[in-house]
Amino acid sequence: MIIVKHLLQQKGYAVYSVTSDTKVFDALSILVEKNIGSLAIIDNDKLSGIFSERDYARKVVLQGKSSRETAIADIMTPKVITVTEGDTINTCMELMSSKKIRHLIVVDDQNDQKVIGVLSISDIVQAIIAQQQQTIDHLNQYIQS
Repeated sequence: MIIVKHLLQQKGYAVYSVTSDTKVFDALSILVEKNIGSLAIIDNDKLSGIFSERDYARKVVLQGKSSRETAIADIMTPKVITVTEGDTINTCMELMSSKKIRHLIVVDDQNDQKVIGVLSISDIVQAIIAQQQQTIDHLNQYIQS
Protein backbone atom coordinates (compact mmCIF):
# COMPACT_ATOMS: atom_id res chain seq x y z
CA MET A 1 0.00 0.00 0.00
CA ILE A 2 1.32 3.41 -0.93
CA ILE A 3 1.43 6.00 1.82
CA VAL A 4 1.69 9.79 1.65
CA LYS A 5 5.36 9.68 2.65
CA HIS A 6 6.19 7.67 -0.50
CA LEU A 7 4.38 10.19 -2.70
CA LEU A 8 6.16 13.13 -1.11
CA GLN A 9 9.53 11.42 -1.50
CA GLN A 10 8.87 11.11 -5.24
CA LYS A 11 7.13 14.45 -5.76
CA GLY A 12 9.10 16.55 -3.32
CA TYR A 13 8.24 18.46 -0.21
CA ALA A 14 7.87 21.92 -1.77
CA VAL A 15 5.13 23.96 -0.12
CA TYR A 16 4.05 27.27 -1.57
CA SER A 17 2.36 29.52 0.92
CA VAL A 18 1.29 33.06 1.73
CA THR A 19 0.03 34.78 4.85
CA SER A 20 -3.61 35.67 5.40
CA ASP A 21 -2.95 39.38 4.80
CA THR A 22 -1.61 38.73 1.28
CA LYS A 23 -3.74 40.28 -1.45
CA VAL A 24 -5.60 37.83 -3.69
CA PHE A 25 -3.90 39.22 -6.80
CA ASP A 26 -0.45 38.42 -5.38
CA ALA A 27 -1.55 34.91 -4.44
CA LEU A 28 -2.93 34.37 -7.94
CA SER A 29 0.40 35.49 -9.38
CA ILE A 30 2.14 32.76 -7.38
CA LEU A 31 -0.35 30.14 -8.58
CA VAL A 32 0.38 31.10 -12.18
CA GLU A 33 4.15 31.37 -11.71
CA LYS A 34 4.41 27.96 -10.00
CA ASN A 35 1.68 26.34 -12.14
CA ILE A 36 -0.19 25.10 -9.07
CA GLY A 37 -3.82 25.16 -7.98
CA SER A 38 -3.60 26.06 -4.31
CA LEU A 39 -1.56 27.77 -1.63
CA ALA A 40 -1.27 27.00 2.05
CA ILE A 41 -2.05 29.98 4.25
CA ILE A 42 0.50 30.06 7.05
CA ASP A 43 0.55 32.67 9.80
CA ASN A 44 3.17 32.56 12.55
CA ASP A 45 4.30 29.08 11.43
CA LYS A 46 0.77 27.70 11.83
CA LEU A 47 -1.63 26.55 9.12
CA SER A 48 -4.58 28.92 9.05
CA GLY A 49 -6.22 28.03 5.75
CA ILE A 50 -5.95 27.11 2.11
CA PHE A 51 -6.54 29.21 -0.99
CA SER A 52 -7.43 27.66 -4.32
CA GLU A 53 -8.52 28.71 -7.77
CA ARG A 54 -11.99 27.63 -6.72
CA ASP A 55 -11.98 30.12 -3.83
CA TYR A 56 -11.06 32.87 -6.27
CA ALA A 57 -13.76 31.98 -8.77
CA ARG A 58 -16.53 31.65 -6.19
CA LYS A 59 -15.63 34.31 -3.65
CA VAL A 60 -14.01 37.07 -5.69
CA VAL A 61 -15.09 36.98 -9.32
CA LEU A 62 -18.71 36.00 -8.77
CA GLN A 63 -19.12 38.43 -5.86
CA GLY A 64 -17.62 41.37 -7.73
CA LYS A 65 -14.69 41.86 -5.35
CA SER A 66 -11.33 43.28 -6.42
CA SER A 67 -8.44 40.82 -6.33
CA ARG A 68 -6.00 43.72 -5.80
CA GLU A 69 -7.84 44.95 -2.70
CA THR A 70 -9.15 41.74 -1.14
CA ALA A 71 -7.02 39.91 1.42
CA ILE A 72 -6.71 36.14 1.31
CA ALA A 73 -8.19 36.02 4.83
CA ASP A 74 -11.50 37.24 3.40
CA ILE A 75 -11.86 34.38 0.93
CA MET A 76 -9.62 31.48 2.02
CA THR A 77 -11.02 28.20 3.26
CA PRO A 78 -10.16 28.26 6.97
CA LYS A 79 -11.12 24.68 7.75
CA VAL A 80 -8.35 22.70 6.08
CA ILE A 81 -8.54 18.96 5.52
CA THR A 82 -5.11 17.54 6.33
CA VAL A 83 -3.32 14.21 6.19
CA THR A 84 -0.07 12.94 7.64
CA GLU A 85 2.80 11.04 6.02
CA GLY A 86 1.45 7.76 7.40
CA ASP A 87 -1.94 8.02 5.69
CA THR A 88 -2.61 5.86 2.65
CA ILE A 89 -3.45 7.07 -0.83
CA ASN A 90 -6.81 5.35 -0.43
CA THR A 91 -7.50 7.52 2.61
CA CYS A 92 -6.51 10.58 0.57
CA MET A 93 -8.80 9.62 -2.31
CA GLU A 94 -11.71 8.97 0.07
CA LEU A 95 -11.22 12.37 1.74
CA MET A 96 -10.97 14.19 -1.58
CA SER A 97 -14.06 12.46 -2.92
CA SER A 98 -16.23 12.84 0.17
CA LYS A 99 -15.20 16.45 0.88
CA LYS A 100 -15.16 17.43 -2.83
CA ILE A 101 -11.68 18.93 -2.59
CA ARG A 102 -8.71 18.82 -4.96
CA HIS A 103 -5.81 19.49 -2.59
CA LEU A 104 -4.69 18.04 0.72
CA ILE A 105 -2.21 19.68 3.02
CA VAL A 106 0.25 17.23 4.58
CA VAL A 107 1.14 18.05 8.17
CA ASP A 108 3.81 16.62 10.44
CA ASP A 109 1.08 15.32 12.72
CA GLN A 110 -2.55 16.24 13.27
CA ASN A 111 -1.85 18.20 16.47
CA ASP A 112 1.22 20.19 15.47
CA GLN A 113 -0.12 21.32 12.06
CA LYS A 114 3.41 21.98 10.74
CA VAL A 115 2.96 21.90 6.96
CA ILE A 116 5.39 19.56 5.21
CA GLY A 117 3.76 19.03 1.81
CA VAL A 118 0.77 19.36 -0.48
CA LEU A 119 -0.91 16.69 -2.59
CA SER A 120 -3.23 17.30 -5.50
CA ILE A 121 -5.87 14.98 -6.85
CA SER A 122 -3.59 14.47 -9.84
CA ASP A 123 -0.81 13.19 -7.55
CA ILE A 124 -3.19 10.68 -5.99
CA VAL A 125 -4.68 9.49 -9.29
CA GLN A 126 -1.22 9.01 -10.82
CA ALA A 127 -0.14 6.95 -7.81
CA ILE A 128 -3.25 4.77 -8.02
CA ILE A 129 -2.74 4.21 -11.75
CA ALA A 130 0.91 3.26 -11.17
CA GLN A 131 -0.11 0.87 -8.39
CA GLN A 132 -2.75 -0.76 -10.60
CA GLN A 133 -0.28 -1.10 -13.48
CA GLN A 134 2.18 -2.81 -11.16
CA THR A 135 -0.54 -5.26 -10.09
CA ILE A 136 -1.42 -5.97 -13.73
CA ASP A 137 2.24 -6.56 -14.57
CA HIS A 138 2.63 -8.99 -11.66
CA LEU A 139 -0.52 -10.86 -12.67
CA ASN A 140 0.68 -11.09 -16.28
CA GLN A 141 4.03 -12.47 -15.12
CA TYR A 142 2.25 -15.00 -12.93
CA ILE A 143 -0.03 -16.14 -15.75
CA GLN A 144 2.84 -16.46 -18.20
CA SER A 145 5.05 -18.47 -15.87
